[in-house]
Formats: sequence, C-alpha cells, structure tokens
Amino acid sequence: MNIAGLVAVSGKPGLYKLVGQNKSGFILESLDEQKTKLVVNMSTSKLASLEDITIYSDDDDIRLKDVFETIKAYQGSIPEAKEDPKVLRAFFTEIVPNHDTEKVYNSDIKKIINWFSIIKTTPLFDEVSEEAKEQELTQEEVAVAEEVVEKKPKAAKKPAAKKATAKND
Repeated sequence: MNIAGLVAVSGKPGLYKLVGQNKSGFILESLDEQKTKLVVNMSTSKLASLEDITIYSDDDDIRLKDVFETIKAYQGSIPEAKEDPKVLRAFFTEIVPNHDTEKVYNSDIKKIINWFSIIKTTPLFDEVSEEAKEQELTQEEVAVAEEVVEKKPKAAKKPAAKKATAKND
C-alpha cells in the first residue's frame, strides 16, 4: 500500500492527494469520485501526512501504514465507521492489540477505519510503496551476493614469489 503524498486536512472530511504547491499553499485533489481540486492555505489549515501519523501503543508508536497493512490482511469483516463505538473498539483491539486504550480515542478509530475505506477504493491500495521497493531490492541484492559467494571457487594458494636479488659483480 502506498500512502505517500496522501494528507488529511483539518476541518475537511476525507483524504486528499498532494498534487503541487504554489506561493500561498498546497494544491490537493480529493480521493473521492469527483476528484475536486482544492488550494489549502498554509497559514490557515493544518495538513497531516498519513506517512507521519502514528498510533499510541504500550511499547513504541505504531505507524498508520502498518495498521492499514494489518487491516488489509485481516480475514474477518471490517466494520463501517458509523458502527457502535464498542464494535469499533473491539475490532481495533483485535487489529492492534497493544494500542494505548487511554490515548487512542473512539474518534481516532473511526477516522482510521474511514480512511482505510477511502484508500481501498483507489489504485494506491495495491501499489507498492517506495520503501517496500527499496526493501525488496535490498533483499534481492543480498540473495544475489550470497549466490555469488557460494559459487565463487576458493582461490588456490600460490607459492610465494621468490625475491630477486641483484648480484654485484
């Protein structure tokens, strides 16, 4: 899943894709069917990049992208964002069992599920992120290097070369 360039705008519902930037702010395109373009003033609106959002947990914070990947791999039915808060909390506890129940509010869970339902309808849902591509390349490079090392014949020891000495005649 590639969420690079996706942002949430304070006071605006839904998610937006960052298209560009001008002097006064950012140019965004909505991820819904209308694909409306919007210019957001940097001084009056707050943008939150989905890549930078984390969820509080008992250990380290969990990246939103990892939560989305877990939901994507989930085998059961995913509740709608309008479900009862107890149902949403039970679902989220199943998905992210170590989340901090005091710091992660029901509204946060609702927002995450709503964002996931928006993203799953876009081509970005099945697109591989740059980070995952780099990781795949690194794994492939390691595998190739291991093959090369295994196939490389061990060099036979060559006898030490005799030092030439100059004779004074």
